[in-house]
Amino acid sequence: MRALVIQHDHVTDPGPVGARLVERGYDLTVVTVVPEHRHHAPQVSFDFPAADGWDLIVSLGAPWSVYDEAAVGPWIGGELALLRKAHHLGVPVLGVCFGAQALTTALGGSVEPSPRAEIGWVEVGTDDPALVGPGPWFQWHYDRCLLPPGATELARNAVCVQAFRLGRSLGVQFHPEITATTVRRYLDNGGTEQCLQYGVDPDELLAVTVELERAGRANARRLVDAFLDRVAGAAAG
Repeated sequence: MRALVIQHDHVTDPGPVGARLVERGYDLTVVTVVPEHRHHAPQVSFDFPAADGWDLIVSLGAPWSVYDEAAVGPWIGGELALLRKAHHLGVPVLGVCFGAQALTTALGGSVEPSPRAEIGWVEVGTDDPALVGPGPWFQWHYDRCLLPPGATELARNAVCVQAFRLGRSLGVQFHPEITATTVRRYLDNGGTEQCLQYGVDPDELLAVTVELERAGRANARRLVDAFLDRVAGAAAG
């Protein structure tokens, strides 16, 4: 089985999500959209693979806003087209944070600034804990999804929709792929300044992540299993 993983920058990698997909028999093809030397100027050209020929697509997080094409660059249109086509073909998609916002936009919803930023570990209210557990889940975002027609909201908190399903696709606002290594990369690439701006202690954030990393990996494993078995494995249509 072939899984396409869209890694938007050098900071975020598939982490425990990718590891569990491999354990479940998927061969991962990871493409990086914005190279490291363009991290602060992401207006690059990128040719996304065709949607067909994949058994699964994963779209990971990114530090930009889906709706700000001037800042992100023209490649966002290519990703939206890919996700839209995948949905049309019945190829399951797992969207994570920015990836969930891209999935939302591709399928007819929209994205707007959140009433406040979320940075850190947060529990969520869930209608289906066997599919999307309460967490705690790691959050780092400033935008929120306004769901596309036909989508089912699965989890939420006071800030935003935290998980939704549409057909064979699942979007989650949180980061099940997170590790302490990734958080260190966040902090080293502008995240420390962002934390201080929003009243978050970066050292404490990293320490809590180290403490919760084992539990986070277990939560990610359960989420991926439920996604594969109950969402991706559902009949197309």
